[in-house]
Amino acid sequence: MRRQPRSLTWADVTPEADFLNRRALLAGAGALGLAALARPLQAAGAYSTDEAPNSFEDITQYNNFYEFGWDKTDPARYAEALTTDPWSVKIDGMVERPGTYDLAELMAGLAIEERIYRLRCVEAWSMVIPWNGFELRGLLNKVGVQPSAKYVAFETLFRPEEMRGQRTSALDWPYREGLRLDEAMNPLTLIATGLYGKTLPNQNGAPLRLVVPWKYGFKSIKSIVRITLTDQEPPTTWNMLLPREYGFYANVNPEVDHPRWSQASERRVGSGLFAKKQPTLMFNGYADEVAGLYSGMDLAKFY
Repeated sequence: MRRQPRSLTWADVTPEADFLNRRALLAGAGALGLAALARPLQAAGAYSTDEAPNSFEDITQYNNFYEFGWDKTDPARYAEALTTDPWSVKIDGMVERPGTYDLAELMAGLAIEERIYRLRCVEAWSMVIPWNGFELRGLLNKVGVQPSAKYVAFETLFRPEEMRGQRTSALDWPYREGLRLDEAMNPLTLIATGLYGKTLPNQNGAPLRLVVPWKYGFKSIKSIVRITLTDQEPPTTWNMLLPREYGFYANVNPEVDHPRWSQASERRVGSGLFAKKQPTLMFNGYADEVAGLYSGMDLAKFY
């Protein structure tokens, strides 16, 4: 379904118990970084879907975060080992104000909003998640993008003593992702700092996670520690490992199958094992906002 024009707030989707927990979190947020993440939210606005969100338990107990293991339950089981305060992000490359920013510096002046977005995994399952965070373009404008920049590259934290999955050579750590600059500057592109009005849980990519709702979920890199502006398409983890299966763009497209399964339909997490699958929407339902970014491109080639 398309998004509805009325403004949603976290009160529309958050159970009372979660609201009370969030109030307690805000009251106890003494650390500077945590206080930055826990700032009051603005209303969700026109970009949110009107679909019913998944439960907090669905969202936090069923994850791909291979730094903590390959089973969907591993992140919730092991991610508590991750230290997220203090946290800093290195911003470099073709920017006017490069540097290493702590969370308070990074988020100063950036509006925290709630966005209720669809999430579509390349594995053909989906969720609806009430994120809170800030638009990536706000951060990029803040640090100043040089005219020659064409792409934005991201890296995840590499800390194998806390991220047990990084002790194996299954992937080329640290996890890397990237966007074309116009994709990064699209108002839908979010840096999430929380969900359901709470600080982002470790297993969901604390403290900063990219959210690009028209792309498959593996593009939404978690626990970001570096953002680089560049004029070259950056290497990305899954594309380096299996380029035939995972393209750089990773746009949700029901007409382009994964080599090993169809992408025409999806299973909504929490709907029950025998629930009927639902059709996958082009660009995950965000075509009105993003289709113009790919005008003239062969989306079966640039997948």
